[in-house]
Amino acid sequence: MVVKPEWLRVKAPQWERVGKVKDILRDLGLNTVCEEASCPNIGECFNHGTATFLIMGPACTRACPYCDIDFEKKPQPLDLTEPDRLAEAVRRMRLNHVVVTSVNRDDLPDGGASQFDRCIHAIRTASPGTTIEVLIPDLCANWNALETILNAHPDVLNHNTETIARLYRRVRPQGDYRRSLELLRRSRELAPWVYTKSGIMAGLGETDEEVKQVMHDLRQADCDILTIGQYLQPSQKHLGVQDFITPEQFDSWRDYGESIGFLQVVSSPLTRSSYHAEQVRALMERHPRQKTLSIAVNHE
Repeated sequence: MVVKPEWLRVKAPQWERVGKVKDILRDLGLNTVCEEASCPNIGECFNHGTATFLIMGPACTRACPYCDIDFEKKPQPLDLTEPDRLAEAVRRMRLNHVVVTSVNRDDLPDGGASQFDRCIHAIRTASPGTTIEVLIPDLCANWNALETILNAHPDVLNHNTETIARLYRRVRPQGDYRRSLELLRRSRELAPWVYTKSGIMAGLGETDEEVKQVMHDLRQADCDILTIGQYLQPSQKHLGVQDFITPEQFDSWRDYGESIGFLQVVSSPLTRSSYHAEQVRALMERHPRQKTLSIAVNHE
């Protein structure tokens, strides 16, 4: 049995606050990645009244061996009431910043881009002061679908790289490292006002130099924000942890990332892609960007 080091032990949550958030989610029939992916920070985030909403789920069309979300080859059709229910949850929870992510929906021609579009517009209507972060899949390189999402004007476009290039075949067999970088690069070109973000897991056998190479590749794509956290094995059927990375190493990666130009690097053992995502509001105030009304691009 692998014993987690001291720095990975999480304080017990205040279940009264957690229960209130769960009640809202159950009442509106919504999913969160906090629950579906067994996030270790669920207590802290729910205690603060924040959640990362999981749309078009809870089953995914990919079966990545690190992820605890259920696999389903043919998921249910899109629920067109979901955007309004999501927006109502944002209003009830009085969220200043909301993160909306999804399972992979490779069964849909646009990968679910139209549902992201509807969700963003519904949140803007119900809670106009809320900043919106979308954490999107790779859309199978459908750049028209990416344009649909960006034209809805999210404040942050997040797409996780997840791991180093060498480990992609084992960790993310249906993904493509270069495709993920291309999505981030195109997001910057299509919508220069959007803040782009990515995240990687550590502890799967990568080296320090390989992590730094991912950082350089992301900066080449003009990515603004990076999160780095410890991979934790959800169950015995998932990929095993190769290394428990020390807090000092995470600090070193944060310092290195900031030195090569990231606007923000959140790097710690318990960091997840949406952990403390609300801090992006302060980043946006420090580095303001002017939005355009629409995106015009010559499709390749």
